[in-house]
Amino acid sequence: MKSLREDDHSGFDRPRRRTRPRTKERPDYSALPEARVISIDRGRYRCVVDGQPVTAVRGRLIERKGVLVGDRVKLDGDTSGDEGTLARVVEVLERTTMLRRSADDADSFERPIVANADQLFIVTALADPPPRMGMIDRILVAAFDARIEPVLCLTKADLASPDELRAAYEPLGVPILVSDPESDLTGVRDALRDRITVFVGHSGVGKSTLVNRLIPGAGRATGEVSELTGKGRHTSTSAIAMELPGGGWIIDTPGVRSFGISHVQPASIIGAFPDLDEFAADCPRGCRHEQGAIDCALDDAVAEGRLAPERLASFRRMGGAYA
Repeated sequence: MKSLREDDHSGFDRPRRRTRPRTKERPDYSALPEARVISIDRGRYRCVVDGQPVTAVRGRLIERKGVLVGDRVKLDGDTSGDEGTLARVVEVLERTTMLRRSADDADSFERPIVANADQLFIVTALADPPPRMGMIDRILVAAFDARIEPVLCLTKADLASPDELRAAYEPLGVPILVSDPESDLTGVRDALRDRITVFVGHSGVGKSTLVNRLIPGAGRATGEVSELTGKGRHTSTSAIAMELPGGGWIIDTPGVRSFGISHVQPASIIGAFPDLDEFAADCPRGCRHEQGAIDCALDDAVAEGRLAPERLASFRRMGGAYA
């Protein structure tokens, strides 16, 4: 019988001479079919291979949360897509981008949302529920940090004017699209064509309604805003990628009521603005570029007419998302 002082690992030793060492070579999956993950539900990964839907499970070497909607993966096993068949996700290909958030700023745990998006639609209602600039600013910060191009998509323009939000965000160079339930969506379709766009927004802003208009038959559930709280009810419960008729993909995500950015370093955001970054190079070490910062070179650039004051004001307001 083993002593209580003995370790289970003590019986193992280094391989003896002339024994065959374990290979360090990883399996070669290059010949396997490549797929895009379009949804994840209870351990089942819905993928698309050459337009054919395939259901897969996670391979043994893939981490439990190592696959995201939008990932490009290699599949092994039965990729026919026939009923009752399952493939295996054996490799996740290198991501071009990854959008992340935390539940709130007191929570430092990062929650990856989607992979490989190159454009982010911040869907915001102009009324019912009213726009929350703090939420917009936070999502913008996450987009700039992930190096994903943001677009501000304003819905329900039949209920309120977009002028205030235009004035706040146009100085940042963020494209702004405006729609209402009956408007022509040609401009929105043009912006989405041949892009991989993730839709993010507060609950009840009309993301699912917009998706249903863009993709007939998408069948995304829609909901109303609570009269008691003035907040939207969650209708989408998980992210799903859908192919657009004219080319491109939409990744619709569940409505969020908070968007934490504790994972983002403030200093990394100014790098998304090349003109501001150029002036900021003359700032003292550790300058946060906020209002009242001592010897901030951004203030000097405004005073000398080299930088528009509206652009600096918009940038600093966005920086207030960290407060």
